[in-house]
Amino acid sequence: MQRIATNLFGAWFQIGRQFPKDTLDAIAARVSDGERTHRGELRVAVESRLPFAAVSDGVTARDRAAELFAHLRVWDTEDNCGVLLYVLLAEHRIEIVADRGIAAKVAADEWNAITSHMRDEFAKGHFREAVLTGVDEVGALLARHFPSDGSPRTNELPDQPLLL
Repeated sequence: MQRIATNLFGAWFQIGRQFPKDTLDAIAARVSDGERTHRGELRVAVESRLPFAAVSDGVTARDRAAELFAHLRVWDTEDNCGVLLYVLLAEHRIEIVADRGIAAKVAADEWNAITSHMRDEFAKGHFREAVLTGVDEVGALLARHFPSDGSPRTNELPDQPLLL
């Protein structure tokens, strides 16, 4: 019942205030800047809430992140190193889903450290800083494990965050 109430009545309706255009543009710029230092692809998705049917069916934030990872084709990158940074505002959940190429090289505690840093910023009401922190830290991991070789590359996924 708590999850249903949270998703129905939580502050999800404020997504436009929490992520105005200038914040979305700053996140996109940070994703783009980071992708110059590595061969990975980062996609950011922020969802205000889950639908009632999904919550009542037991869909978790992790399940939803995995669904979006597939739907947004984050898995379909040349080097198998796509990463989805997913935020579910209503439930205060942050999930990182990584493709097999990067998941094999990055330990779970490294991903957990990123989500912890983001949660700290969200708890202070710093929505912009929370996501920028996540983007920077994911980018640093990708730069360490999949560094750029300096050659031009195609941007395989949009840099602009997706608001759902």
